[in-house]
Amino acid sequence: MAIEATNLLHLSLLQVDITQQKYTGALAVGLPTTRLVGDSLTQLDYCLRPAAAWDDGHPVLASDVAFSLKLIFCPGLPNEAARARFGFIEAVTPDPINPRQFTLVCRGQSTEYLLASGDFFILPEATLDPRGQLRHFSLAELQQRPAAAPADTVLEAVAQRYATASKGQLPGCGPYQLVKWEKDRRLSFRRKPMWWASQGRPTPFVLQAKPKQLEYVVIPDAATTTLALRRGDLDVYPQMPAREFARLRASSAARATLNFYSTSSYDVVLAGFNTRRPALADALTRQALNRCFDAASLLQATQLGGGQRTVGVISPADRTNYNDSLPLVPFDPDGATRLLRRAGWQGGAAAGWFRAGPLGVRQQLRLMVRYRADETMFATIALQFQAAAARVGIPATLRPTESGAFTAALQTGDFDVYVRILKGNPFMFNYIPIFHSLGVGAGNTTGFHTAASDRLIEAIAAANGQTQRGQLLRRFQALMQQEVPVAPLFFVSNRIAADRRLTGLHVNSLKPGYSAATIERAPQPSPVP
Repeated sequence: MAIEATNLLHLSLLQVDITQQKYTGALAVGLPTTRLVGDSLTQLDYCLRPAAAWDDGHPVLASDVAFSLKLIFCPGLPNEAARARFGFIEAVTPDPINPRQFTLVCRGQSTEYLLASGDFFILPEATLDPRGQLRHFSLAELQQRPAAAPADTVLEAVAQRYATASKGQLPGCGPYQLVKWEKDRRLSFRRKPMWWASQGRPTPFVLQAKPKQLEYVVIPDAATTTLALRRGDLDVYPQMPAREFARLRASSAARATLNFYSTSSYDVVLAGFNTRRPALADALTRQALNRCFDAASLLQATQLGGGQRTVGVISPADRTNYNDSLPLVPFDPDGATRLLRRAGWQGGAAAGWFRAGPLGVRQQLRLMVRYRADETMFATIALQFQAAAARVGIPATLRPTESGAFTAALQTGDFDVYVRILKGNPFMFNYIPIFHSLGVGAGNTTGFHTAASDRLIEAIAAANGQTQRGQLLRRFQALMQQEVPVAPLFFVSNRIAADRRLTGLHVNSLKPGYSAATIERAPQPSPVP
C-alpha cells in the first residue's frame, strides 16, 4: 500500500508505463539524451514538461530536481538505501537558459543509468528549503561529507523541515491529495481538481488519473476481506492468498460478479541469515540451513503450485539473466548435518550443535526466526523450517512480529533468520543497496559483504550492455548460492479479484500488480421499463 500511496502523491522524472512494459517520461518530457565523456563519465540531458507545476501554480524546475537529489544525501535523514542507489550521480548542472533543462553527470558508463537516473521522487524546494540554503552545498560535497563531520545548522534545519512535513503530507506534484489517514486502517485520496497534467491531450498513461477518489482499507484477515469483496464493500482485492483465490474462483456466484486475474511477478520469497552473528558468519553453516527449507512443498502448500522455484533473486522468467546452469537447492536434512560437521560443529540431534569460536568462546547453534505476523505464508515457511531444523538438532524459536517492528528488527539486526518477500523488476539490477557493504545498516539487512561480492555488484551496476551485464549476473547468482546470505525459495504469482464492472486495471507483473489511477467503473444499465 505504501508504494501505491506514494505514486499517487508524487512523480519521478521517469516512471514505468505498464501497458508497454518500459520506462517513459513522467515529469520529464521523455528519456534523457545520453552523452559519454571520455571513458569514465556519462552525461544525461533531461527536460521537464512545460506544464508540470506544484499545487500553488509554480512550475517544477531543475532546481527542484537538484534539491531532491541533495536531500537524499542530507545528513540526519534515514535515506541510506537511496544513497546507495543514486550514488552514481555526481552532479546536477542546470541549463543556463532554460530553467526546465538540466544535465545529470554520472560516474561510469552503465547503460542502466538511462533509467535509474530518473527513478526518484521530485519534491518542492520552495516548501522544504524556502531560503534555498541547500544550494550552498554541491551534491558531491554532501555525498563525501564524513559521518563524523560537525553538525551543520543549515543541514539540520532542512532535515528537520523534511521530517516534520513527512509526518503529515509531503507536498507533491502527483494527481492526488491525501484527505484521510487512519493508521493501519484506512487511506483516502481525492483527485486534485486542477491538476496540471489533466489539461494535456492525449494524456500519457503514467499521467492518467481517472478515479475522482481512491480509498484503501486495511483488513488483516483474508476471509474478512473476501466477505467485504463479495458484499460490494471492496472493489479490488490485490495480492490475494492462493487458497482464498482458488476457493472464491470456484464459486459460480462469485464468478457472476467478480473477475479473477493471475500473472507472474518479480517478487521472490526468501529467508535471510544474519551474517553478523558469529554462528552464522560462515558459508558452510548457511548452506546447511538452506537445506532445511522444503521449497517445493512450501510452494505447493502456500501457492498451490502457482509460482516458480528459483536458484536466486532473478526471476526464471528472465531468460537473459537467470542462471539456469545452477541446481535448485534440495531439501536435504542429512546433507545439512554433513555440512554442519564440515563447518566445525560437533554434536547434533538431541545434544545440539556446538563449536569453538574466536578466542575460544563456545558457540551454540540456536536460531530466532522473525517474520511478519500478518502473513500466513511466512508462518507456514517458518514452521516447516523449525521442524526440519529440530530434526537436525537445531532449536529454532519463532517470532511473529508486527510489520513496523519487523522492519525495525531487520534494521537493527535483531534476528538470526528472517522470512520475507523481496520485490524486484525486470528493468534494473542494482544490488548495491541490498547486498553491498554500502547498504549495511540500511537495505543490506543480512550484513553480508565480501571484497569479491562488492566488486561484482559494482561491475553489474556499471555494466555497459546487456551481454556483459547478463554474464556478470550469472556469476553473481553463482556466488550468492555459494555464500547464501539469503535462501531464495520461490517467486510468487500476483492474484487479484475485482468487481466485474471495473475496467482499466491493467493487471501486470510489477508491484502492486495493477493500476489504481486508471480504473473506471462501467455505467449501470438502465432498467427496462
